[in-house]
Amino acid sequence: MSFHPHTVIEPFRIKTVEPIRRATRDEREAALKAAGYNLFLLKAEDVLIDLLTDSGTGAMSSAQWGGMMQGDESYAGAKSFYRFEAAVREITGFRHVIPTHQGRAAERILFGSMLKPGDIVPNNTHFDTTRANVEYRGATALDIPVAEGRQPALIHPFKGNIDLPALERAITDNPGRVPLAMITVTNNSGGGQPVSMANIRAASDICHKHGVPFFIDACRFAENAWFIKMREPGYAGKSPLEIAQEMFRCADGCTMSAKKDGLANIGGFLALNDDDLAQRCRNMLILTEGFPTYGGLAGYDLEAIAVGLKEALDEDYLRYRIRSVEYLGEKLTAAGIPIVQPPGGHAIYLDAKAMLPHIPQSEYPAWALSLALYLEGGVRSVEIGSVMFGRQPDGSEQPAAMELVRLAFPRRVYTQSHVDYLAEVLLYVNSIKDRVRGVRMVEAPATLRHFSARMAPAHGAVIV
Repeated sequence: MSFHPHTVIEPFRIKTVEPIRRATRDEREAALKAAGYNLFLLKAEDVLIDLLTDSGTGAMSSAQWGGMMQGDESYAGAKSFYRFEAAVREITGFRHVIPTHQGRAAERILFGSMLKPGDIVPNNTHFDTTRANVEYRGATALDIPVAEGRQPALIHPFKGNIDLPALERAITDNPGRVPLAMITVTNNSGGGQPVSMANIRAASDICHKHGVPFFIDACRFAENAWFIKMREPGYAGKSPLEIAQEMFRCADGCTMSAKKDGLANIGGFLALNDDDLAQRCRNMLILTEGFPTYGGLAGYDLEAIAVGLKEALDEDYLRYRIRSVEYLGEKLTAAGIPIVQPPGGHAIYLDAKAMLPHIPQSEYPAWALSLALYLEGGVRSVEIGSVMFGRQPDGSEQPAAMELVRLAFPRRVYTQSHVDYLAEVLLYVNSIKDRVRGVRMVEAPATLRHFSARMAPAHGAVIV
C-alpha cells in the first residue's frame, strides 16, 4: 500500500524572494485618484497581489536562468536562435519559426501580410490586441463562440469552442473576404475556457474545405492541452506534448506570446508552413522588429523561451497550475460569488454583472468591481467588459456581452497563503457589494482604451 496525497503542492522550491509592501487603505485611495481610477496606471509598488495579467509576470526557473547565461548575442545566425527554433518546431511542427518581441508583434506581422480593408477574421473570441490589430488593417474581427461560452454560470467542459456552423456561414456568406480564421486557446476573453480537440479539428476541416488558412492563437497552448487530457475522451493516456502536437497539426500556423505558456518575461513568435507567406512576414519583421534570427529579442531571451516552452508542458507544473485556480474558484463558489464556471486555466473571472446588478452597464460594473478589490485589499485585476470591448470600430458604443473581472495568476509567483488572502478579500468585497458604485469615463483614446483611460466615480466614491 502506498501513500497518495490529496494536496497538490507547488512543484518547485523558492530560491529568490522579492519583498512586497502592504499599503494602507488611505494610501491606496490616494493612489487610485492619482492614477485616474485606472489600475493599469498604478505604480506596481502600491499593489500587494498583482493579478493584472499572467503575461510576462511569471518566475523563471533555474534552468531558464542557466540557459540565459549561454545566450549568443550574435546579430545573425546565433546559436540561441537555433535552440529556440528547435524547441518551437518540436512542439508545433511548423517549418518556419519567426521570433518577435511579443505576441502582438506576431499578430501585427501576420495580419499586415494577409489582411486588407473589408476582410473578416472569424475567431472563437479575439482578445484585445488581436482585435486591435485586425481592425487596424480595416478588417472585421468576428467573434463566434459557442452559445455555452456566453453563459457564465453554466458548467460545460469546453466553453471556449468556436461555433462551427457560424464559422462555415462566415466563410460561405463572404466569398473572398475571409483570408484566414483563428481559434484562441484557451479562450481568454471568454473566461479562460478551453477548446476541445474535436472542435479544433472540425474548425480546421471547415477552413480547409473552403481553402481558408487556419491559425491558432497559442498563448496558453499547454493549459489547453491539459484540459483536453483531463476532460476529452481518448486523451487521458496522452502527454501534454503529444496533445499539443496534435493541436498544431490541425493548423497552418500560429501566433504565440511566449510571456504566457513560454514561461518567459518577454518574447513571442509566428510559426508557419507556407513558404511565400513566411517570406513576406520575414520582410516585415526586418522592417520593424529585427533580423529573422533574433526578431527583437536578445539571445538570452531566446534561450529562456526554448527552456520555458518545454517546462510549460510538464505534468506536475500543469496539475499545480490548474489546481491553484480551481481551488480559489471552489472557495468563491461556496460563498455564492458568481464566477465564470468552471474555473479557467490561468485566471478566475468574476461575473460583475451578476454580482453588482445595481450598477448599469453604462457605469461599467466590472471596472467598478476591480477598483473595489484594489481599494479594500490591494489586489490588482483587469476588467474584461464594456471598457475593454464596448467601443466599436465606427466609434459607437455597445455594451459588452459579459462584464467580467479577470484575476490572472502569474506563473510560479504566489503561494497558497497568497491565494487564501485573495479569497478573504473577495469574500469581504462581496459582503459590501451593495455599497460599490459605478464609474464614468473622463477621457480615453480611440483604441485599446482600457490601457490608458482616465475614469472617475459616477456617484462621488467607489464605495459609499
